[in-house]
Formats: sequence, C-alpha cells, structure tokens
Amino acid sequence: MVERVKSLPERIRSFYGDVRNEMRKVTYPSRKEVQGTTVVVIVTVFLFGVFFWVVDTVLGRSLDSIFKYFSTR
Repeated sequence: MVERVKSLPERIRSFYGDVRNEMRKVTYPSRKEVQGTTVVVIVTVFLFGVFFWVVDTVLGRSLDSIFKYFSTR
C-alpha cells in the first residue's frame, strides 16, 4: 500500500506525459472544413424537419378523416 502511494506522483507525471503526447497527434479541421460540415448539418436538419412536418400533417389529416368517418355513423 505504501509503495502504491509513493508511486502516485510518478504515475501522475506519466499520465500527463501520455496526454501531452496524444494531444500533439490531434489534428484540428480547417475553417473551410468546419463551415462545410456546418452547412451540411443545417441543410440536413432542415430537410428532416420538412419531412417530419409532411408526415405529421398527412397522418394527422388521415386520422381526422378516419375519426370523422366513424363518428358520423
């Protein structure tokens, strides 16, 4: 137990050294890449929004028609 506690600072230094080495390997996207993917996300969200609005409208009107048909009988 005592040896484990004594090795703690060394393990922490080793951990932070490993983190530093991994962070050097990280590549960040360019501004152009970020703008391109942002446009793709915005367009995709818009298209899905329109799709779900159409599906919701069609299903809602269909169910209304079915309920009206059976409520008049």
